[in-house]
Amino acid sequence: MAKIARLTYYPVKGCAGTDVPSAEITPAGLAYDRVFQVVAPDGDFRSQRRHPVLASVRPRVLGERLALSAPGRGELVLDIRRDGPRHPGSTFSWHGEGIHQGTEAAEWFSDLLGLPSVLIGVAPDHERVTGGETPGTAAFADGHALLVASESSLDGLNDRILERGGEPVPMDRFRPNVVISGWLEPHREDEVRAMRAGTAEFGYAKQCVRCTVPMVDQETGEKAGPEPIRTLATYRRHAEGGVTFGMKAAVLRPGQVAVGDEVIVHSWAGPSPSTAAAEPPFTATASRPAESV
Repeated sequence: MAKIARLTYYPVKGCAGTDVPSAEITPAGLAYDRVFQVVAPDGDFRSQRRHPVLASVRPRVLGERLALSAPGRGELVLDIRRDGPRHPGSTFSWHGEGIHQGTEAAEWFSDLLGLPSVLIGVAPDHERVTGGETPGTAAFADGHALLVASESSLDGLNDRILERGGEPVPMDRFRPNVVISGWLEPHREDEVRAMRAGTAEFGYAKQCVRCTVPMVDQETGEKAGPEPIRTLATYRRHAEGGVTFGMKAAVLRPGQVAVGDEVIVHSWAGPSPSTAAAEPPFTATASRPAESV
């Protein structure tokens, strides 16, 4: 039986996550997920791709306050600004505005990165339509409300890394929101098209094509490559380029979820092209009835 093994939200895009035993699922994903982001003066978002040190920042949402800490730096606690002065913000194809969180936060991140930076929060009138097979919305996440991964996918990857003489990697390298246990086959999340956990429902949007972030040590904020990208490239190449791990999902019905909740899949697709070329085909089909897995 498949269950939710881990729930994580990331208050500030690119910074460390917070594991929780239960969570509210909003139309934009886990409550408080990527509701803040660090941007340049022109609004372009800062990420671990260019600034891996962001991984070492530990944000904590404390009701109406946000606490920021990082190794060697004093903790900064801010009153969250829900509305007020706007500042440009962008996330790949999305361009809009966010709420400027003040000069203290801007100076804290500017000092950390050595570049002029601003911390912005999601505005009350935030609008964003996400694409993929199931459209939805998101806050400041790369492109979709949720990233879903399974323990079996990580186990399969680490087995391959070990065979190549490398060191296994932890799940946090992939920064998922929902981790599922109980599936025997790696990458079975790729075949899910609609699923339920707790009182929330989710729809498949697309496979997650990975950038360089999984090569960043999420504890130290330092680059630690070439794994896991090197090994993923041997069996998880995407038809449009890059390698994949995990699937991105939209929220079909908001609700509540908790670690230990059973995951019920309502519809499946066939095997993903990136997996089928390297492994025996998976026999699930879209006509498979809803089941508890």
